[in-house]
Amino acid sequence: VMHEPSVVAIRLRDNTMVAVGHEAYDMLGRTPESIEVARPIRDGVIADFVVTEAMLRYLIQTVAGDPNPLFRPLFRPKVMISTPRGVTSVEERAVHDAAMQAGAGAAYLIPEPLAAAYGAGLPIGTPTGNMVVDMGGGTTEAAVVSMYDIVVWSSVRIGGNRFDEAIINYVRKKYNLLIGEQTAEEIKIGIGSALPMEDERFMEVRGRDQVTGLPKIIQISSSEVTEALQEPLQAVISTVRATLEKTPPELAADIIDRGMVLTGGSSQLRSVAQLLTQETGVPAYVAENPIACVALGAGRALENYEIMRRSLPIVPE
Repeated sequence: VMHEPSVVAIRLRDNTMVAVGHEAYDMLGRTPESIEVARPIRDGVIADFVVTEAMLRYLIQTVAGDPNPLFRPLFRPKVMISTPRGVTSVEERAVHDAAMQAGAGAAYLIPEPLAAAYGAGLPIGTPTGNMVVDMGGGTTEAAVVSMYDIVVWSSVRIGGNRFDEAIINYVRKKYNLLIGEQTAEEIKIGIGSALPMEDERFMEVRGRDQVTGLPKIIQISSSEVTEALQEPLQAVISTVRATLEKTPPELAADIIDRGMVLTGGSSQLRSVAQLLTQETGVPAYVAENPIACVALGAGRALENYEIMRRSLPIVPE
């Protein structure tokens, strides 16, 4: 129904929201001083409560339809929001409160790895080990799920945004070229790979020379991008290994047979499944429609709330 990045453009003069989602993302690095483009959610948690509330209000009204103002107080949909497994109770409370103030009639939270496994179609209700590695924009979480709950998990606050930062830093250090987030993401999508590619690819990159301050064009290769991504990828590998090391033997046997499923936008990086298979010895594969797994799982959890409720965090009133 809707797929938007958590990016908001704000007019500073009166603190009004001028764009949300893709429209705001396209403004990154291109706005005048009077407009600020912000990411109100960082590393999976709220960085700016007021902006997050405004963004959620916009999304709820857009998806549910903005009813007649006279009936709006009565039209308050139930909302299921995914959060990283390792968030604190304070962070959970902030997400819950933001959703309620944005117009939700009820707000429930679900750990992202559980939602990802559910959305990927894994049999999470059975007494078998199902391993999911959810590679989002701000965090990567690896978890083993069984009987509608998370058995063991590990997480690291590294995801697609950190991959982009690694490319930005690499280009700056090697070529003295300053590039923005959008350009870094285009490089990652265009020629990025977790392992060296058989056929080397190249891409023209435009930015500003750090020394002269003038516009400059360079050519970067896929092998350079792979090199730039190694540090954050090693952190992802360590997180997956840590989860496997904590997994009970019987569930570990299931995982060897079933493999691990990768979800989240960052799982679409070329060869990341092969890298994890190579480094852990456990077969890894990317879920169908990986970018939507968490959202689909959250929706299914809301539909089956009575079954799922014992596995969901309790947010104190």
